[in-house]
Amino acid sequence: MMTIDAGTKIGRYEIRSKIGEGGMGTVYRAHDEKLNRDVALKLLPAELSENSERLHRFEQEAEAAGALNHPNILAVFDIGVHDRSPYVVSELLEGETLREFFDHRKPATRKSIEFAIQLAQGLAAAHEKGIVHRDIKPDNIFITREERVKILDFGLAKLAHPAAENIPQTEIATRKVRTDPGTVMGTVGYMSPEQVRGATVDHRTDIFSFGAVLYEMLSGRRAFRGDSAIETLNAILKEEPTELSASSPNIAPSLERVVWHCLEKSPERRFQSAQDIVFALESLSGVTTQQSQPTLTGLKPISTRRFMQRERLIWISACALLILIVSALAFAYWLREPAARSAVRLSLAAPERTTLPGEITVSPDGLRVVFTATGSDGKRLLWTRPLDSLVAQPVAGTEGAVCPFWSPDSRWVGYFASDKLYKVDAAGGRPQELCDVKEDRGGTWNSDGVILFSGPDGLYRVSAQGGAPVLATKIDPQEEAHRWPYFLPDGRHFIFLGDAGTSEGHHIRLGSLDSQDSQVLFNAITRVAYAPPGYLLYVRQGALVAQPFDTGKLKVSGEPLTVAEHVKAVGANHEFDFSVSSNGVLAYQTGTGAAQLVWADRTGKKLGTVGDPDNYGSIALSPDGQRAAVGMLDADGRLSDIWLLDLSRGSKSRLTFEASSEGNPVWSPDGNQLVFSSNRTGDGWAHLYIMPANGTGQAQLLLPSDFDDSATSWSSDGQTLLFSRYGRTPVGIWMLAMSGGQQPKQLVQATGFEVAYATFSPNGRYFAYTSTESGRPEIYVQSFPPAGKWPVSTGGGAFPLWSSDGKELFFVNEEGKVFSARIKSDNPFQTDVPQQLFQAAIKPEIDWPYAVTADGARFLIAAPVESDNAAPITVVINWATALKQK
Repeated sequence: MMTIDAGTKIGRYEIRSKIGEGGMGTVYRAHDEKLNRDVALKLLPAELSENSERLHRFEQEAEAAGALNHPNILAVFDIGVHDRSPYVVSELLEGETLREFFDHRKPATRKSIEFAIQLAQGLAAAHEKGIVHRDIKPDNIFITREERVKILDFGLAKLAHPAAENIPQTEIATRKVRTDPGTVMGTVGYMSPEQVRGATVDHRTDIFSFGAVLYEMLSGRRAFRGDSAIETLNAILKEEPTELSASSPNIAPSLERVVWHCLEKSPERRFQSAQDIVFALESLSGVTTQQSQPTLTGLKPISTRRFMQRERLIWISACALLILIVSALAFAYWLREPAARSAVRLSLAAPERTTLPGEITVSPDGLRVVFTATGSDGKRLLWTRPLDSLVAQPVAGTEGAVCPFWSPDSRWVGYFASDKLYKVDAAGGRPQELCDVKEDRGGTWNSDGVILFSGPDGLYRVSAQGGAPVLATKIDPQEEAHRWPYFLPDGRHFIFLGDAGTSEGHHIRLGSLDSQDSQVLFNAITRVAYAPPGYLLYVRQGALVAQPFDTGKLKVSGEPLTVAEHVKAVGANHEFDFSVSSNGVLAYQTGTGAAQLVWADRTGKKLGTVGDPDNYGSIALSPDGQRAAVGMLDADGRLSDIWLLDLSRGSKSRLTFEASSEGNPVWSPDGNQLVFSSNRTGDGWAHLYIMPANGTGQAQLLLPSDFDDSATSWSSDGQTLLFSRYGRTPVGIWMLAMSGGQQPKQLVQATGFEVAYATFSPNGRYFAYTSTESGRPEIYVQSFPPAGKWPVSTGGGAFPLWSSDGKELFFVNEEGKVFSARIKSDNPFQTDVPQQLFQAAIKPEIDWPYAVTADGARFLIAAPVESDNAAPITVVINWATALKQK
């Protein structure tokens, strides 16, 4: 094939350089101009597309491969045809193929097992989607610089032969046959016997090839090798590879049995799924020598060709069966009699280079924990960690995930991201969108395939297969929302938090799928979960407690018992970080819930701190930059009072003293007054109040309404206040003339999405705000009064703030990155492309988590306390035995 010169355009891709060549085509480094990223472009021979049926089958297979989303499979981005030559565009990898790896070293046994597990996990994900590779070999296995295994070239095998099922021997898929005497054979040595015969193949052909690759990793030599193509193919059909233990005595027999079980001549006698291989290899954790030989269950007995005497095989099988029976009885005893033993505690640390914002969920069977973690790049993903493993793995495709929850069979994980509800197979696979959502305040899944989740008018139900959500509960007139649902064991009844504007209005409620009505169980301000043998778990004043609960009578009794102290709050709306399985496994993360105010420059360099860590709920910097008005949170994570901070001294003084929820202060332009929200009237709504910033005099009701109102900005001329108005649903951005006597006016109406955080430009001609109209939070600017509208951010944004000269607009995205958009023109309004200034650690549940000085040179950030981020996940097995009276 002719080499393509650098600079050549193929579709939207510009060729940069040639990086490889093989029997199926030439690989180039190319640049994707649309998405501004480098990719790998594999250009295939033109003759392979001359048969339209073969090309169509290739396109179908490549499209299916492109749908795969797994960390151990090369991501396929695009396919096309250039000058009659098909091409495939995929992610660009840095590292080497396994063949190149073999050329300069043989991996250690432990490393071989690690690679093999990753390879099998990738195959399992593909096979589940009905995709068979057909050409697993070291050349198609890539080891990245981070030692992650990637399977290459899914979809190309079908292009290499016609569609007929019975293939002549000379047309065997993807073989590279060289007939010169003495030449070592290429991919012929990795074919399954059914491929050699030209018979129909299924996913088990990949399992045979996997076995040949694993054999080579462990022994340093090929499983099937001959001096000619015919000899190699005959060896696959009729011969057995040399015993691994004969030349590598440090390989454990249990590991060798896994290899032989893959290399069975008959597909029926092999492992029947790649997932079974994963299980078998993971069971070998730590096994590298004959001195350590755990029993592998699920494997058929190895035949006498393994040089084992029949009597010895029977004896070993009997011992294995006995161990299996004893283990099963012990496990059943552990599940059925938890009260008879002591609690066992262990800690799970955050994966390397990540922090734990929280949101833990334990699988119902108690075998795995899923949690969210944020990487050094600011991206938040789901991670899964088997409790019998030392390693957590990210769940691909779950960027931005929040509030995960399990299916009752412990297979699927539901979660929320970008205003949608998703489910994903915890073992790996592409996330599946179920429906649109307007809130992400918890979900729960019953055995009938019903999912409940929080919505603007109550809880909603939707099928686990997706569909249109249906309202499941009605909100009481004194409540604001229904959140954090949790199914009880019968799958019909559920518990949840009735959220309200006053402390006494919050309740744990009991609902049923048979009615939209619900009843109060008790007063609490927290998410809640049911835990056998009969408790409701929730957080009270920072402590996780267990309230006795009768699932037959559906009633609570007695006093709550303390389970753990200082359970971490991880988000807004009373989310606390704990989860419990149905068989006695509890997981939680501790933390103060506090934030440290940190000064940072425009590069993110830490300049100093202000005061001690505290439970901040919002930050508002005074016009002169000398003080900050902060809304504080109580131990239950709700707004309590407003305080003033002297930023030079770090001292703090209380401004409001009412026994109500008060917060979100906004300064007048002269710094003499503050407007804030308070529910002190007791009618269940948060109203706007105004008071002197020096603390003298009483707060005055500014705007009574039947909504929740939250001030966000006061114009520099002092004439107009911007505020967000919420009711059963977010209603929009409003303005109030501060001269008095006028009714508020709506500026931005939200229909099917949310708008908030509006702030005036210094000259009062514009206001910036956050809107989710595009499906994610983004920054927009409108003229004031509204006439024109301009988008500013492109990769997410919230909390817009202006520099005092009006020449910059700052905002942060969901990953905590701080951006600046320079104003190119004021009339008409125009900005430059926003530029990232720095990555910030920002506490997610804070309503206004940062402020910026007038000159835009320094940022005051509410950062999570470092010790909280470092706190591991605590797992307690048989947790109920550790209950103690508070």
